[in-house]
Amino acid sequence: MKIAFLADPLSGFKIYKDSTFAMMREAARRGHALYFFEQRDMVLEEGIVSARVMQIHLTGEPDVWYTADAAVDVKLSEFDAIIERKDPPFDMEYVYGTYLLELAVRQGACVINSPSAIRDHNEKLAIGQFSQYTSPTMVTSDEARLRAFHAKHGDVIFKPLDGMGGAGIFRVKSDALNLGSIIETLTANGRHTIMAQKFIPAIDKGDKRVLVIGGKPVPFVLARIPQNGEVRGNLAAGGIGVAQPISERDREIAEALGPLLAERGLLLVGLDVIGENLTEVNVTSPTCFQEIFDQTGFDVAAMFIDAVEQKVLG
Repeated sequence: MKIAFLADPLSGFKIYKDSTFAMMREAARRGHALYFFEQRDMVLEEGIVSARVMQIHLTGEPDVWYTADAAVDVKLSEFDAIIERKDPPFDMEYVYGTYLLELAVRQGACVINSPSAIRDHNEKLAIGQFSQYTSPTMVTSDEARLRAFHAKHGDVIFKPLDGMGGAGIFRVKSDALNLGSIIETLTANGRHTIMAQKFIPAIDKGDKRVLVIGGKPVPFVLARIPQNGEVRGNLAAGGIGVAQPISERDREIAEALGPLLAERGLLLVGLDVIGENLTEVNVTSPTCFQEIFDQTGFDVAAMFIDAVEQKVLG
């Protein structure tokens, strides 16, 4: 197959832990041809979506890990699969990219995950569809409502709806220290909508990343455990990742959501679970492939490429 990866610049890849690199390596091992482009490389002209794409070849070396042919303009419909792996922020440029990819789908391209499904599943707000699995949650820009939510629950996490890697997350305990300042900052004095969630003490055992591929849960999760008094377990915020077998509750959530999300075009999903509670549904570029493989030997990338092959080749 000809597989194109839409991602952030290759120069920023940390190949020892990058899940997109793990996908590339497994696809190349199976003999698939690899191509790469960035969102800025896409163009719509005379009704056709194309991109300036370069074919890449993995070298197996850690320093210079790929070589690339000269970039050429290619219709996106000419690829067997396009793997969408651009990281947030999910700003309007990201949204414009999903519109272009959606046009490409109508022209015959196979894009994974579905661009319209990515757009329809904000990674924070999507949990509102599955409230039976979440802790008490409020989404609003109204300061009075946010204050009332804190007064009711006493210990609350506040976070923006468009962040990643734990950015912009605040915990306010029962003393309400800095509550007003935090709400004013995150909402930009009522202009931005944010999320408030009742604090889940089980965060000390980790913010678990539960990967779901083709509607089926990966049998191991990565518990991202906060360090040094942090409330955030995100690896980008200094959390330590510990792989462990999927729990009964994690599997219950994954098996309930997985088939539904797959049916919507989300082949790869990263569910975040703290304790017994679903906290996020990650659909843009879920990670943790290599951490799980390194600690357990379970090849997540192989499971993912299996699912891509099944989708494309049947």
